[in-house]
Amino acid sequence: MSEDAWTCDNVQKEIRKVCDDIAELLITKNRKYGNSALSPQRIFSKASPIEQINVRIDDKLSRIKNQQEDEDEDVEKDMVGYLILKMVCKKLLKKEENTNV
Repeated sequence: MSEDAWTCDNVQKEIRKVCDDIAELLITKNRKYGNSALSPQRIFSKASPIEQINVRIDDKLSRIKNQQEDEDEDVEKDMVGYLILKMVCKKLLKKEENTNV
């Protein structure tokens, strides 16, 4: 890779592209799954949204640890997505808390 590819400007553009890609993934999944990560149906699990996201993060860490050659999904991208969802959930909970004061 040439040194030009590693300039601050190029790195920042790549950061933006990766973040935009993850945002698009999260928005698409949110639409497909009906906001189930932050507003679960609670059919079987009664755990809080944060705890449910933590379980999903644990599952992704297990997939990364045990990654197979025939892996068919981008586990690292999913992992980043769940961490972002957790941040969003915490932010919304804090907003809700401040509104109810």
